[in-house]
Amino acid sequence: MSNAPRLTALDALHRSLGATMTDFAGWDMPLRYTSERDEHHAVRTRAGLFDLSHMGEITVTGPQAAALLDYALVGNIGGVATGRARYTMICREDGGILDDLIVYRLADTEYMVVANASNAQTVLDALTDRAADFDAAVRDDRDAYALIAVQGPESPGILGSLTDADLEGLKYYAGLPGTVAGVPALIARTGYTGEDGFELFVEPRHAQALWRALTEAGAPAGLVPCGLSCRDTLRLEAGMPLYGHELTTSLTPFDAGLGRVVKFEKEGDFVGRKALEAAAERAGANPPRRLVGLVARGRRVPRAGMTVVAGGEAVGEVTSGAPSPTLGKPLAMAYVDTAHAEPGTEGVGVDIRGTHEPYEVVALPFYRRRK
Repeated sequence: MSNAPRLTALDALHRSLGATMTDFAGWDMPLRYTSERDEHHAVRTRAGLFDLSHMGEITVTGPQAAALLDYALVGNIGGVATGRARYTMICREDGGILDDLIVYRLADTEYMVVANASNAQTVLDALTDRAADFDAAVRDDRDAYALIAVQGPESPGILGSLTDADLEGLKYYAGLPGTVAGVPALIARTGYTGEDGFELFVEPRHAQALWRALTEAGAPAGLVPCGLSCRDTLRLEAGMPLYGHELTTSLTPFDAGLGRVVKFEKEGDFVGRKALEAAAERAGANPPRRLVGLVARGRRVPRAGMTVVAGGEAVGEVTSGAPSPTLGKPLAMAYVDTAHAEPGTEGVGVDIRGTHEPYEVVALPFYRRRK
């Protein structure tokens, strides 16, 4: 079996644009085209175009599709209206997070589950396994879709020039079928940048034509192609968790400060319910650690795995860190002992190669767009 990375339908196009490519979760993906900083600023102030075809689409259909998803996931999926989407998680029996997901209800008995690239097979296997007692089918649709995102304040205007779909009426976390530049697409108002934007699910054979049409329509507004590197700094500024960093199987949604996604009020049992009820109680009482933001007082950049210190003692761990193009200083997300987790807590630092660099504890997110 070949270990060569998988290529998206836009691979040749990325290379023709001079992209720096990287292996990400078994896919060859563009890391950057020009400079991460320029791409980041384009998304914050104008618009950026992303290839996200490495994400894992799984279709769930059948009379008991909703019941299956309510059992398999922590959210109330049966309560999602057709045409809407929900951020949720799939957990193990012990409450550990297997992945965070977006679930789109495409029709009464049809859902699309979008998993992270690194976890797509795990999620597919778990859903298939959990579907055993339900009248529902789980289908691997990773090869059925290419996913192109246009993100940033100019994105509604750019996309609007290429479609008759009612973008004005399309709420955040909603999706509707439409045609973009003559290409049939599921148009979703979702994203991972902290900006307004859209994700377009299309057949791979249409991906190049759609990318070119968006590039052309976006040129006057300053749209640029963007790689995974700026996607990471954008989501970090927006305080959005990344699986493998802020979310892991050793953490429950409550440990991650995302207990709101767990819906105990839904009918019937769901995988991990008992463990999550216990986790909710622990988190409510006095959680040992909390996810916080850290802003550098100096210039040195914290990285995942570095130790957070206070008074010479280890009090936490950095989960994500990077220079912030928007704020102009290094930022980190970290799990920190509750005693040091309040915004404004003094004396907190990060151990960067033996030096305790001073950091300010802040509430997440670091950045919120003006609406």
